Amino acid sequence: MTDTKQFKAAGLIGWPVFQSRSPKLHGYWLAHYGIPGTYLPLPVQPGRVEAALRGLVALGFAGCNVTIPHKEEVARLVDRLDPAAKRMGAVNLVIVEADGSLSGSNTDGYGFIENLRDGKADWRGDAGPAVVLGGGGGARSVVVSLLNEGAPEVQLVNRTRARAERLAQEFGGPITVLDWDQRHTALAGAALLVNTTNQGMVGQQPLDLRLDALPKAALVCDIIYNPLEPPLLQAARARGNPVVNGLGMLLHQARPAFKAWFGVMPEITPELRAEMEATVR
Repeated sequence: MTDTKQFKAAGLIGWPVFQSRSPKLHGYWLAHYGIPGTYLPLPVQPGRVEAALRGLVALGFAGCNVTIPHKEEVARLVDRLDPAAKRMGAVNLVIVEADGSLSGSNTDGYGFIENLRDGKADWRGDAGPAVVLGGGGGARSVVVSLLNEGAPEVQLVNRTRARAERLAQEFGGPITVLDWDQRHTALAGAALLVNTTNQGMVGQQPLDLRLDALPKAALVCDIIYNPLEPPLLQAARARGNPVVNGLGMLLHQARPAFKAWFGVMPEITPELRAEMEATVR
């Protein structure tokens, strides 16, 4: 078991990282559990990722999280990958092992699924088709986790169809690729709708999507957490759909990382959630 009395350091590498809530999140847990340690934002420019990873070892870090745009590159650079990271081709968690080697994991899918269950306790992956909007890193973790949960069909809709087709070919399974102009009608019969694009995020244009065809019982999730309720979720809630924002995904994906570095599986309390929501507002 990890010694929680020994001072440990971890951090977040990405470009940029100033906007991340992860330092506050891990700082909260370190204080709450009385663990000596720190979690730092580590801005790493493209082209310097390998040097940064090896620097973790030299500086005595327990590991780091990885955010855009480095997740796929880190997957190629670490010494070993867990099954989730290998299938997704992306890493969001690096652990520095006792021998100085680097292990890569991906907890984004775990965070996504746990967040859905928080939002709708009886949610089941095999309840019906899922519609996923987007074809980037967020879509990768969402699609793989839904397939792992037994989704009978994932309809993948992206502005660039070729990118979505590459993902479908890479992952296999019941994935149907649709053109972007089919996004409105794709919602008919869906049990789950997930937006993984940046549309609706602060500073971005709202997602242009008509919900008329979406069943009222379908769960609607947006992995965005700034704002806490983007326009898609506002529209879905107004018509009676259950909704889930992206803050819970951030919180849940961090729990296995904290456990790996600091030896404690932290809890998501109402107090923590309120503090994190306050950083967004």
